[in-house]
Amino acid sequence: MDFLMGFTTDQLSWLDLILRISSAIIIGGIIGFEREKHNRPAGLRTHILVCLGACVITILECTISARIAETAAISENITISVGRIAAQVVSGVGFLGAGTIVLSQRKISGLTTAASLWNTACLGLAVGYGFYLLAFVSCVLVLLVLALLSKLIRVNTEKRVEVKFIHRTETMDFINDFFEKKNVQILDLDFHMDMTDGKNLYTNVYQLKLPSHTTYTDIIAHLAEHKNVLGVRTTNL
Repeated sequence: MDFLMGFTTDQLSWLDLILRISSAIIIGGIIGFEREKHNRPAGLRTHILVCLGACVITILECTISARIAETAAISENITISVGRIAAQVVSGVGFLGAGTIVLSQRKISGLTTAASLWNTACLGLAVGYGFYLLAFVSCVLVLLVLALLSKLIRVNTEKRVEVKFIHRTETMDFINDFFEKKNVQILDLDFHMDMTDGKNLYTNVYQLKLPSHTTYTDIIAHLAEHKNVLGVRTTNL
């Protein structure tokens, strides 16, 4: 089996062994540093441990498979099934990734970190098998996705914008004029009125379609500046 070349019935050379383990630590550290910097649930140490563990498991599997392959050459009754241990790493790390996913106030967070953990395990497997170039190129691509993709491609997730205000006619004219100037489309509108300290308190809940150059932060900041607006917030759909 070609991918078992370089393995002996005893072990890898110390130089190759250190190179593979060091590469796993470096790759896990690079991805983990990016997650740590953004204060994500799984950071530097977690990613290093996942990548290193996957690498060790792969080295172990390849060494065992090489021994079995040598024995199989002597006996016709021995068959080799390579990849079972590695497959368990790929599926098993999903449980670790699930621990980073949090549901709070109808908002799911941690999915990206869970995906980075899974990718880190896969890169550890690649290093363990000796595919250094594949592992390091993939590490760079994972880092680009984590660090740069959100800045290069901005997606405005649909949210509801809740505006509390007084003096309905004056404030509604201001809100509608602002949306028109910003090319913001109103997809849906719910409203209700309460009495507070003898005054009518109005609440409008908008579902909006924003142009690519406008963010919900811009919307909230501008609406909040008006004297009649008492509160602005976004909620998930």
